[in-house]
Amino acid sequence: MKTTILITLSIFCGMIACKNDTITADLSVSSQETASRENTRITAGKPPVVTSYLTGNSADVTTTTQGGLLLMGGSTDVDAAIAWFLQRSGGGDVVVIRATGADGYNTYMYNMVPVNSVETLIIDSREKAALPSVEQKIRNAEALFIAGGDQWDYVNYWKDTPVENAINYLLTTKNVTVGGTSAGCAILGGTYFSASRGTVTSAQALANPYNRYMTLGQNDFVAAPNMQNVITDSHYTQRDRQGRHITFLSKMMKDFGNTTAKGIGVDEETAVCIDQNGIGKVYGVNHAYFLQNNTLGAETCVSGSPLNWVRSNQAVKAYKIQGNAAGNGSFNAATWTFSGGTSYFYYVTNGILGQN
Repeated sequence: MKTTILITLSIFCGMIACKNDTITADLSVSSQETASRENTRITAGKPPVVTSYLTGNSADVTTTTQGGLLLMGGSTDVDAAIAWFLQRSGGGDVVVIRATGADGYNTYMYNMVPVNSVETLIIDSREKAALPSVEQKIRNAEALFIAGGDQWDYVNYWKDTPVENAINYLLTTKNVTVGGTSAGCAILGGTYFSASRGTVTSAQALANPYNRYMTLGQNDFVAAPNMQNVITDSHYTQRDRQGRHITFLSKMMKDFGNTTAKGIGVDEETAVCIDQNGIGKVYGVNHAYFLQNNTLGAETCVSGSPLNWVRSNQAVKAYKIQGNAAGNGSFNAATWTFSGGTSYFYYVTNGILGQN
């Protein structure tokens, strides 16, 4: 019988770094003693506690898995895409990670495809992300799903921690399918919008590519296969994100020196499922969009001025694929080639997005 159990994981992780660990060499002896006492007080405190929700069998199993990537655009989950994701676990243990929320995925996933267990971990601090128990649960997963929320929480709490290492172990070594929706999708590209200062609209991005909200990271977090030089975005047409996505591409070329910049935008109630060979299909009721610079970068991409990326009205190549329940179209992430959809171009003139 399926059961849902609330578990707390609490493990001492050795010495917790003192907030004063950058003390300068010219401190007086008394100040150093004060800092030492503060460090002792912190390490003597209670260890962090991670809330965990388990549905199914608590005993770990090992199964034959298939690697892949699930990029879901947010809002209502796409059942066919979630089933694809779960089937690739080989009936093993599914782990859901998030920084807010509760066990909303447990019963839904457990009842959809036979798996040993579904466990949700709430990892809402860097201290919790450093727990060996958390890292091990992720490494033991036969499928990993990153729920929606705020991607800055994920970057802030998980980047450069054992959680990041465990995610990348699943992607690059264990060959496990990793998926994400909304904010979870947003961190799965090699380049990502961190939202460290809040979100940004297309109008803001196009009017000034260097406004304070345009915070990007590249190749320093999640290392999904075939996602280098790719930035993902979700809630795509529903929140009018095409303009900011294209501005992200322009900044990838300008700031990171990319000669090729690519993007995958996913509508709500839609998902892109990419298998271990880099071949993808689009599931759901709306569209997925695949972008790449056509030739050169933007003519004007500077602070305080509108973006100009015209290039004879063919600055960015785009390909749109309509989703369906069976998985429509074909996308090769390795070669960036497509079928079953529609091709067109985007361009930007004085901060105004155009299409032909």
